[in-house]
Amino acid sequence: MKSTSRRNFLKASAAAAAAASLGTRTLSAAPPLRQPIGLQLYSVREQLPKDFDGTLHQLGAIGYVEVEAAGYFGRTAQEFRHSMDQAGLRCVSTHHPMNQLKPHLDEDIEYAHTLGLSYIVCPSPMRKEPGASGPLNLEDWRWVAGELNKIGEKVKAAGMTFGYHNHGPEFGTENGTVFYDELLRLTDPKLVIFEMDCGWVFAAGRNPIDYLSKTPDRFPLLHVKDMAKGANGQYHSVVLGRGDEKYAPILRAATGLKHYFIEQEEFEIPAFEALRDDADYMRKLNV
Repeated sequence: MKSTSRRNFLKASAAAAAAASLGTRTLSAAPPLRQPIGLQLYSVREQLPKDFDGTLHQLGAIGYVEVEAAGYFGRTAQEFRHSMDQAGLRCVSTHHPMNQLKPHLDEDIEYAHTLGLSYIVCPSPMRKEPGASGPLNLEDWRWVAGELNKIGEKVKAAGMTFGYHNHGPEFGTENGTVFYDELLRLTDPKLVIFEMDCGWVFAAGRNPIDYLSKTPDRFPLLHVKDMAKGANGQYHSVVLGRGDEKYAPILRAATGLKHYFIEQEEFEIPAFEALRDDADYMRKLNV
């Protein structure tokens, strides 16, 4: 090889190596989600009654920073908050079904204040006529929207934010109207936000991105849950990254996101091993 050719070759090789190195550094240094890693405590519903404080400490040790409550396990608000503080966790939000919120809203608000919550979330509706049977119909869902507005007004007056969390039935239809779309239409954005459970949206045959792209500010909270279809054709909850959902594009669309909570409802491996894998998935996700 001629000396000039060799010099050109070495220059080109050095430039390529530098570019490759820069590309590698850029990829590995891609910023993680700005939100702390959160967990919906329903994921450890079996462990908490057996060892409440120990369970919380284990969650903190594997990287969780924020949590969302699903029941208080007989503890006072002061006791619950003390346990959170000792474990280095912050409880941001809580779940109460509508049939509990309506008669006990003042108590729930007082508890939430003491615990230092920012959000109270309703994860299940109720019928307009409690004695009726069968799934909720369109009239029921429209009534639910009105009740959410009423509850949201009281929660807002108390200095917190009220939201609604979906499962699958919200994506049923009647005369071409999707119930979830009706909830979005009839609730006041100033009074009711939505906590999208992406797993159940996906299992219902919908795309979370469609909703997040259209009105991102209505979805400051997300449940991050992966779903896989079983042999029976039904979706079930699995470790993040081992199911059918792709979270990078979902989270890119969630431009109004303030907090997310991983939720795993079922486990095929030990729960804390799975929850560690879930947290690792979120840490490594390139959004």
